[in-house]
This record gives sequence, C-alpha cells and structure tokens, in this order.
Amino acid sequence: MAVYGSSDPRFDRVRTAFGRLLDSRFNGGGALCVYHNGTPVVDIWGGTKDRDGKRPWTPSTGSLLYSASKGLSAIVVHRLADRGLIDYDEPVATYWPEFRGSDITVRKLMLHRGGLSQLRGIADGVDELLDHDLMQARLAAADPDRYFGRPAYHALTFGWLLGGLAGAVTGKSMRELWESELAAPLGIDELSLGAPSADSRLTPAELVDPFRVGGSGLRDSVLTGIGRLPDPVRALAGGVNVGPGSATLFKAQNPEIFDAQMPAANGIASARAMARIYAPLATDGTLDGQQFLSEATVASFEGPRRRRFDRALGLPMSWNHGFHRAPIPVAKGFGHVGYSGCFGWADQTTGISVGFVHNRLASTVVADLGVFLWLVPMVTRAAGRGQARVPSLPPLPVAS
Repeated sequence: MAVYGSSDPRFDRVRTAFGRLLDSRFNGGGALCVYHNGTPVVDIWGGTKDRDGKRPWTPSTGSLLYSASKGLSAIVVHRLADRGLIDYDEPVATYWPEFRGSDITVRKLMLHRGGLSQLRGIADGVDELLDHDLMQARLAAADPDRYFGRPAYHALTFGWLLGGLAGAVTGKSMRELWESELAAPLGIDELSLGAPSADSRLTPAELVDPFRVGGSGLRDSVLTGIGRLPDPVRALAGGVNVGPGSATLFKAQNPEIFDAQMPAANGIASARAMARIYAPLATDGTLDGQQFLSEATVASFEGPRRRRFDRALGLPMSWNHGFHRAPIPVAKGFGHVGYSGCFGWADQTTGISVGFVHNRLASTVVADLGVFLWLVPMVTRAAGRGQARVPSLPPLPVAS
C-alpha cells in the first residue's frame, strides 16, 4: 500500500514497516508521526478513512483515541498543577467540595487507586453515559470500592473524575481545557474532545469494525454476558459495560459519541497532534522555545518502574501521573495506548515522541498492544542513528 508524506532517511525501516502494517489490516488507514528532541522526523500516512475504502487518509484525518484520551486529560491536570492550582497530595475534595471520597488524593486518582473504577451503581444505561455532568456528580457522591488504594484501571471513570477536578478549579469543561491547555499553546488544530468544531481541519475517520459480522452485534453479545465472567475480567468489563448498546456506542460513525464528553475515551486526534503533544514530555518540557510543562514535572513522569498487579486489567501495570509504561519491558518511556492501538508516547532517554492513529479495530487486546510494542522499539532504534529534520515536501507516494 502506498505511503504518503515525508521522513528522515534514517527512519526508512519505520516507513517500510508502516506500509506493511497498512497492508496487513486490509481496509482502513492510519498515520504515524515522530518527533526527536522537538523536531519532526517522521510524518507519514496512508490508506482510507471510510468503511467503503474510497476516501483517502490525509494528514488532518483523526481517529477516535479510546483510552489514549486519558494521557491527554492527564496532561491538562499537570498544566494546572504547574500553575499551583492543584497539589497532587491534596484530597480531591479540597478543590471539588461535592466530592465525597475524603481520603482520595489527586495522586491516587492519577494512579488509578481511587476505588471508583466501576460503573455499576453509577450509570444506569447508555443515555446516562452520554451526560458528563451527571456522571461527574454521581462519581463525586460515590463511596470508594474494595479496590481503593490498589491499582484498578478506571476505564471510563478516570476521565470524568479528572474533568470534575479540573472543572472545579477552572470553571471550564474538559472539552474547553483540551483547547486552552493543549491545542492553543502547542498550535494544534487537529485535536478535539468529542466533535471537532465546524472550523477545525480535523476530520474524524470511520472505524472499520471486524466485530460487526454479517450485521450481527457480536460485541454487544459478548458484553451482555459479562456478568458470568470471573474477576478480574468482570472488573475490567464492569468499567465500560452498562448493558446492551455499550459497545456500539464506541463506533466512530455513531453521532452520539461525538456529542458526549468522555475525557477517558472519546478524544479525536491526528498523529501529528499526538506526537506534538508528547514532544515536550520527551525532553525538558519545552517545544519551539516555549515552556509547556515545568522541567521538574516532566522529570517526574518517568517515575518508579515497578509493575503492580492491576485488579481490573488482570496483569501487572506501572501507572504514574496518568500514564503507563509498556506492560512488558521492550519499550522505554511512558504514554497511553488505547483500545484499537492508537497511542501517544514519550521516551526521555532518546528524546522521542510518537503519535500513531488508525481506524481499523483489532480483534484482541494482544493485537492492540502488539502494534505499539512493535513500532516504538523500531522508532527508538532509528533515533539512535541520528536525525535530520523532515523536509517540507508535497505528499507524494514513497516506497511502502
């Protein structure tokens, strides 16, 4: 499959691998962008952005990020903390008076240890999931569950919790904060929480969904049987499932998902936007001579490398400041991978940041992580061979 865009010759293997990845996914398309020490070195894309395979992917095409949205919402909170509006070790209730969990600190939320990972008793149907004000109010009034103080992935609740916290100190919604704290200071016009504005260049891709077999709701059928699954599988599923329709809600062609605010799940971004947001996190907090985050804050993101068993995911994870490390030690750095495999990543040891988006849903979690665990080490190795700025070229085909 043809690959368009530009890349440093030292990243030729990465470009070739990207072309093979597009071929292996049959339908759909995607984009990959890499910064090295604040300089773009890879900016490539290919394939199509619609289910019929007729509309080509462009540099301003974005994908539904799923959980890769969490990393961006966390960065918003870090920007507020840098300005002294939030202290990580203060109880959330200090800033959000309606918040009932007096022992839950900001840091515990960022570590997925707040004990509020489940939707059971919080949401009663898909319609309630679409009401972010309601979800924030319900979570503020909830008591922590048995996983309080221990890692348990907050699949959807993470975003509403951070949204409630950030909104309490700024008076703004998380959608507004993505614009004022991420897009505006970095000069990005290919980023949105939910539906892009009418004047945005960002055009969301349609998801190519292998779960819709012969028009049947295969994923719905799987999720409606969640209650019969043992922990910890049920724990993870309980974080996203509130009954029939939960799965189809997260299809890019579903207009309801665009109208909602789910700061943990419904961000939309191009690969360029993702790589640019993570670029200052891979260095000293600056980009293009501007301080985006303090050097001390960025240095803390590397954090402890110890992996602890996550009660929701059922596997060892290393959470820190709203990001995670690779679940197995083949890739350095931190960031967030989402369902389907879109991700943003930063590696301070090499100065590399990576943004990867696409619209082909994988059939397994292993496949989601597999792309990430394959691409990031390859990019890191290429970075070790040096760099040269990506030339300003028209989007001509290059070897796939």
